[in-house]
Amino acid sequence: MTPTQLRYEVADRVATITLSRPDRLNAFTAVMAAELAEAAAAADADDAVRVVVVTGEGRAFCAGADLTAGSGGLGDRARGAAFDDPAGRGTVGGLPRDWGGVASLPFAALRKPVIAAVNGPAVGIGATLTLPMDVRIAAESARFGFVFTRRGIVPEAASSWFLPRVVGISQAMEWVATGRVFDAAEALRGRLVSRVVPDAELLPAAHALAAEIADNTSGVAVGAARQLLWSMLGAPSPWDAHRAETRALAELATGPDVAEGVAAFLARRAPDFTAPLGDGDVAGVPRWPVPPGDAEPPPGEAGWPGPA
Repeated sequence: MTPTQLRYEVADRVATITLSRPDRLNAFTAVMAAELAEAAAAADADDAVRVVVVTGEGRAFCAGADLTAGSGGLGDRARGAAFDDPAGRGTVGGLPRDWGGVASLPFAALRKPVIAAVNGPAVGIGATLTLPMDVRIAAESARFGFVFTRRGIVPEAASSWFLPRVVGISQAMEWVATGRVFDAAEALRGRLVSRVVPDAELLPAAHALAAEIADNTSGVAVGAARQLLWSMLGAPSPWDAHRAETRALAELATGPDVAEGVAAFLARRAPDFTAPLGDGDVAGVPRWPVPPGDAEPPPGEAGWPGPA
């Protein structure tokens, strides 16, 4: 399906996903959620893609949910209207999944690094959408807000899991409890973003980081490492990580990328890693996050169901 509310472009082994409703500051809708899930699935399946960059067109990353009539979101629910369900969003616990989770969890399931290049407002779902992404770079114009309590609701998009793990429970609770909008400097102090750059340098900085990853590392190794790092955030013991890493190292040691990496190092040349990511499964590395038994997927969601 050709997307109508985002652009998906691949160049130099980097997929760039651009939220594209600039006249509405890229306000989030049910259609956008479904298209984001499809874009994540496309990037995950394409061996030509090594890194994903997500940004917004125009003056905003995403100013939050579109609360106007017919957008298929919270505003329609408050008015008692039926939700638009353009592609099916699945259920969890017997209830329709929140659209934020439909959009964000496919990025968690990706086996490729995801960089959020945040320009202008990133409020509500505009902020929580970025949390499963691995690196967030903010323009000086960026503004963030976990404003849900000011709308009478709780955070969505699985952000009650992600946000405390990204910034710590104290900082997460301060931002959620106050619901205030804060600037890029505060986001940097709170470790929500890794750096702040001038607006004109935002996309060049994101693409430079993406190129550094794509040009110098093994896609298979990066994919396995991403799954390990995220999945082990919930592991009860470092022995779980030790077990998984031991199995992964044993499998990868006999692969072509290890031979190429060692040869390139000894020859003092740049490596040329050629092993395809394929299904991405490496022994000992759990596919993450595995959907629970009470969840039913929307069509085409990346990483679903994935082996336990």
